[in-house]
Amino acid sequence: MKKRRLDGLILGQILQKIAPQIGASIVMEPRWRIVGQIIFKNGRKRYFRYSTVDLNPVGASDIAKDKDYANFFMRQMGYPTIPGRAFFSKEFCKAIHSKRDIEAAYHYAKSLGFPVFVKPNSGSQGVDVAKVYTKLELFRHMRRIFKRDRVALIQRPAFGGDYRIVVLDRRIISAYKRIPLNVVGDGISTIRQLLVLKQKEFAAAGRDTIIRSEDARIRDTLARQKLSMRSIPFKGNRIYLLDNANLSTGGDAVDVSDSLHKGFKDLAVRLTYDMGLRLCGVDLVVNGNIADAPDEFWVLEVNAAPGLDHYVKSGKAQQRIVESMYLEVLKAMQ
Repeated sequence: MKKRRLDGLILGQILQKIAPQIGASIVMEPRWRIVGQIIFKNGRKRYFRYSTVDLNPVGASDIAKDKDYANFFMRQMGYPTIPGRAFFSKEFCKAIHSKRDIEAAYHYAKSLGFPVFVKPNSGSQGVDVAKVYTKLELFRHMRRIFKRDRVALIQRPAFGGDYRIVVLDRRIISAYKRIPLNVVGDGISTIRQLLVLKQKEFAAAGRDTIIRSEDARIRDTLARQKLSMRSIPFKGNRIYLLDNANLSTGGDAVDVSDSLHKGFKDLAVRLTYDMGLRLCGVDLVVNGNIADAPDEFWVLEVNAAPGLDHYVKSGKAQQRIVESMYLEVLKAMQ
């Protein structure tokens, strides 16, 4: 709830700042400040909640939130998606008379070959996404997912750079590479101490990301590298702590808007349109250079409410990009 509340706070702050440029005003619900009303100069009223603005069609937005359904339609239209399958909690299996339970998930993972990714079907921001290497890890992470979501996805890993391309009404608004949470050794500090320093850097930059050093995924990732929180990396040695690259879990953003190849621009715009969306974050895994023509790549997912709260805090240029995007969003809703 806290993280979602921050989404709403940041979007509200951005809209309050830019709305007067087109003669609009923002009314925020005062207690939680996660929802707001946009009042345009012509009297029209629109709404936002968390990072969702009143722009995309409801049906298309709901499909985009369901990773399994979204992958189905993208595959049907010929887009390269990551191989995977949905599995269900014990209670949901009983309700829908399905045998695709946690045991079936394990057999499917074996058929793909470990490691595999496990993720909640309707989750966002990298919550509970994990790369698992054993049956024990698979069961542990799926049971964690089933506390929040009744559907979990098992997917084969795709190798390459992780990118998000943000599209608004057939235009590219921004594109950036997402790099997983990492620290760079100084030859003196432990990994735990380096994480504390990184958290301070986030705070100094105004970024609200909370690094959860007790996250079991960090422990597992370090253990596979024969490291722990007490390890002292050599100077200049970069240690990756998570397998997913979400900015909300401490990942970094490197802007690639200027170098993005036209082929990827056209792909993102076409996919957004084909999924029935106007505003969309298209997440890709690219085995190669994003500046080159598309060759080997996969669509990771589409996001109908691409929360840019972490991206906006990553630099002045990114702040201008996000504010410009939401100004266009306001004009489109008007």
